[in-house]
Amino acid sequence: MKKSVAVLSTAVLTAGIAAGCGEGANSKTSQTTANSPFNLSMALMQVGDPPNKGNDIEQAIEKYTNTKLDIQWIPQSAFDDKVNVMIAANEMPKIMKVNYVPTTISAIQSGLFWEIGPFLKNYKNLSVQNPQYFDNISVEGKIYGIPNFRDIGRAGIVYRKDWFDSMGLKLPTTVDEWYNVLKAQTQNDPDKNGKNDTFGTVLFKKYNEGTQPVITRIAVSQGAPNRWGVENGKFTPEFMTKPYYDVLKMFRKLYEEKSINQDFAVFDDSEAIKLMDSGRVGMKLNGVYNNGKSYQDKLVKSAPTGEYDVAPFTGPQGIRLAGEPGNFGFLAIPKTSVKTEEELKKVLAFLDMLMDPEMSTLQLRGIEGKHYKKVDGDKTEFTDLTAYQRDVKPYRDNLVNIEGYNVAEQKDTPLGEKGTKMTRENIKYAIPNPALTLTSATVSERGKELDQMIWDAQTRYIMGKIDDAGWQAEIDKWLKAGGDNVIKEYEAAYAKTGKK
Repeated sequence: MKKSVAVLSTAVLTAGIAAGCGEGANSKTSQTTANSPFNLSMALMQVGDPPNKGNDIEQAIEKYTNTKLDIQWIPQSAFDDKVNVMIAANEMPKIMKVNYVPTTISAIQSGLFWEIGPFLKNYKNLSVQNPQYFDNISVEGKIYGIPNFRDIGRAGIVYRKDWFDSMGLKLPTTVDEWYNVLKAQTQNDPDKNGKNDTFGTVLFKKYNEGTQPVITRIAVSQGAPNRWGVENGKFTPEFMTKPYYDVLKMFRKLYEEKSINQDFAVFDDSEAIKLMDSGRVGMKLNGVYNNGKSYQDKLVKSAPTGEYDVAPFTGPQGIRLAGEPGNFGFLAIPKTSVKTEEELKKVLAFLDMLMDPEMSTLQLRGIEGKHYKKVDGDKTEFTDLTAYQRDVKPYRDNLVNIEGYNVAEQKDTPLGEKGTKMTRENIKYAIPNPALTLTSATVSERGKELDQMIWDAQTRYIMGKIDDAGWQAEIDKWLKAGGDNVIKEYEAAYAKTGKK
């Protein structure tokens, strides 16, 4: 089926990407245009050294899609600033990578980019992707770009299976079970070296920030919302829910009993990783399924018989994962450089073609014989990963592809293949953050300050510096400092999306 789709894509190239030359164009003009490459300018984020113009990867994309590419590579350190300048000057390419930041949202709201949501159903690859990818880059409920797809349901536990087996432990599904498992791996000498030098898990100073927050992940498995909950249009922050508070109390108890590292408030995640590599940590809670293989490779150097495994966060309701944003920015189409609906359809056709088997393979594996080879019949194996990182990764990270979609599997270790499979399949268990794409003036102005208030309060609570009444007082302080406004602004923005 994939092969026939690819043949069909090539056969109808001129009818696909070169379609829509304008109403009223005579047949001779249309035929001439159809045989000419479509000039396509793009502004993308530079990853490593910028690729050389006319390289093998670029030529392969141009040949398959019948385009002539003009790519501007913008260094990551200056990316948002450069994009802002381009938007302000109204000098934008036909495809522009943007991040989901306030300036981008403002530009969208002012009408600078095409709304593409109504067109997606017409493109065979884009239309079959999980709607959550597109919801997570929406603005007021509408879609204005194609995500640089990243995995949404990859929140996984990386754990010492050999410890669990030797101690008769089972993966926890309740808060009490979490407490017992983490305490046992700290207090009961799981590595049998006669020393009190292990931890069930290790917290670090930014344990609940970013896209892989530890407290949030466990709390979601117990029924808490992912950052924000919404019911009947009313919003509640996660830290004002009982499941979240129960997890927080559990870590407070573990800290009091010295069953987690006492210096977590100043401990860096890189140091936590070193402890795992040395075989002293039972569970990594801010990891992803695909971490399992790499941690196993490093573990055997210090614990030759050690064995890692991976598992999803599971609670009384089954698997429940804190869904991640699912993108590393998105590709938007400016109206000033793509002036007609016909030209918009050409651009969308190009982006859709990037997910055909040939283009997915090119982005995710490279060129056969140069970057990878076929093995075991239907699998692939990198032959020169360094060359792939240099030649192909800039395109993979900026364009349109999803590992596991229209590309052959990679040959890997059993744990590596398990991690990849779980990453693909577990999007169905991902709980979205309903506030992810909502606008709030208070968050734009003071969001970091308000977040820090709660993060600091959580740390002080876990360390026993404030009691239950003190924790509630910190919540009240947060509400008065702007939290109440955030809630109201999210509710107003949510109402505009038409969701219930």
